[in-house]
Amino acid sequence: MTWVVWRQYRQQWAIALTALAVFAVVELITGQQLARAWHNLLAQCTATQQDGTGVSCSNAQIIGVLGNDMRVLSIMVPLLIGILWGAPLVAGEMETGTTQFAWTQGITRRHWLLVKVGLLLLSAALWAGAVSALVTWWSGPVNAMRGDAFGSDFFDTQGIVPVGYAVFATALGITAGVLLRRTIAAVAVTFGGFIGVRLLFDSVVRQHLMPAVTTITSLTSTWSPPGVAWILGTTVINSSGHVPSAGVQGTNLDYLGIDGVPVSALPAACQKLAVAAASPAGPSPAGALACMSRYGFRQAITYQPAWRYWPFQGIETGIYLLLAAALLAVAWYAIRRRDA
Repeated sequence: MTWVVWRQYRQQWAIALTALAVFAVVELITGQQLARAWHNLLAQCTATQQDGTGVSCSNAQIIGVLGNDMRVLSIMVPLLIGILWGAPLVAGEMETGTTQFAWTQGITRRHWLLVKVGLLLLSAALWAGAVSALVTWWSGPVNAMRGDAFGSDFFDTQGIVPVGYAVFATALGITAGVLLRRTIAAVAVTFGGFIGVRLLFDSVVRQHLMPAVTTITSLTSTWSPPGVAWILGTTVINSSGHVPSAGVQGTNLDYLGIDGVPVSALPAACQKLAVAAASPAGPSPAGALACMSRYGFRQAITYQPAWRYWPFQGIETGIYLLLAAALLAVAWYAIRRRDA
């Protein structure tokens, strides 16, 4: 059975290896260029000029277009695996009628499915893992410069989560093919389902994988979470610990509120300062902030600490693997009950 699967998919594996080789060459060449540019930039930024000013690095551009485009495109690798490998696995066999032959021979359906699914899932995991390893290595200088490890276009392409995505996409394609029996329909379901789940995780689920941390500081404080933390939001709270609101009526000056706090929610002593600071030619808001601080207003910073990057990677990967296992269980149950 293993030999049969090899014969069936050797062309796809050859194409995948060729694409991986091209990707590796591009990332290795551009990655070395990026690393040299980053080290040169560090040397310039840390050097002190004779006039006592340092080199500004905030707007430095060291990222090449080609390597970065390849990094961004790598986010589609799991989806391509699910569409090209997962969706046709069973649906293609059913369309051509080969299951009528395979399921009536000495090889059981269980053995047939285990070998085919096992080899393709292993291939998907290895391919996605190789691409992720290359992207993670290439992104080292970018991660150091940007400090945005939790960013959706960085978190999703590095570490171990791409492996979970690839296994899930493959399982989704296989299950869709088993249930729908049509490759095109399975491809459409795989595309829509994978994109939908990924968007849901990116916009809603991921930030709640572990309880967020909230730190209360003064309005004039410049404190920020250590490391490359994921800041979820900054909110102004009053002395009671609640987010101030304008009330039912509000005022026509509430849109001039400071730090999101409506004017009518401020103490009378601070309202004039807030209105003046919000005007185009007004003074600095420091006076209004100091006034608000005297009345107990503070800011609450909610974030995910930097050290949770790898726990988040592990938790999210585990969730996708569990989803893949559930999908494959559905596919197995459907195949067992389906006539040849």
